[in-house]
Amino acid sequence: MLWLAALALVPLAIDSATRGRPAIASNVSLTAWWVAAGAVLVALVVCGPAGLTVSRMVVPTSVPVAAATLLFGATAVRGVAALACATLVTLAVFTAETGEATVQTAAYGDERRLPLRLPAAMQLPIAVSWTLWLGASLAGVLLLAGGSLVGGVAVLVVAIALTWLLYQRLHHFSCRWLVSVPAGVVVHDSVVLGETLMVMRANVQHAQLALATTEAADLTGPAAGHALEITVHEMVQVTFAGTSKNPKGSAIHAQAFLVAPSRPGRALQALTDRKISVR
Repeated sequence: MLWLAALALVPLAIDSATRGRPAIASNVSLTAWWVAAGAVLVALVVCGPAGLTVSRMVVPTSVPVAAATLLFGATAVRGVAALACATLVTLAVFTAETGEATVQTAAYGDERRLPLRLPAAMQLPIAVSWTLWLGASLAGVLLLAGGSLVGGVAVLVVAIALTWLLYQRLHHFSCRWLVSVPAGVVVHDSVVLGETLMVMRANVQHAQLALATTEAADLTGPAAGHALEITVHEMVQVTFAGTSKNPKGSAIHAQAFLVAPSRPGRALQALTDRKISVR
């Protein structure tokens, strides 16, 4: 509902900001907005990890777009309304509930996908990458709106290339889950792990919120916030993804490991539903 409201309010703000300017300014700005809005609508229909990636990549662009309409002369009522709605829908798309509901639509059979929190070290690079992409996209649109065809097209070509690169990067983070299945638990995380970690339910001793003094293998990234510790009866092999220092990755045997679901309490409940002991 919030996005539908943004679909109505942002174009009104754009129309107000471009009033009295050459027709090309309004046409280019509105076309660019509807292209972005259409991508989000398709993402909401498709859902799944791809839909989550597109939504979290594109929806936040509505905030600077709405802010720009105020800078370019939109009326206070239209500009502020668009900015407020854009801010609310951006906050909503990044909630754990949105992430879980979206990825769950693509789940196979009787599995429960529980998104994992973003590793702390990845937050700044992602923010910088997204800002560069946004800057190139807005600059291209503004150049075209200002009548600079060659410059606008050149910048938009760069923005399109960045769009694909950024999507691929962000999509890895949309596909990081702790999965509860009838046979046990799965850690699906191509960012941290070189191979998906699968543990049979019979081998899971118990799960609990991790203590600060835990010595369990850290599979969180690391991520901030409470981690979940899963202890097994027999050691499992954990294969880590390659890094710049160790391109081939590494492997260890672990008696316990840590994961960081967006909602630890909900993850513990999901494990309880599978008859796994929770402390």
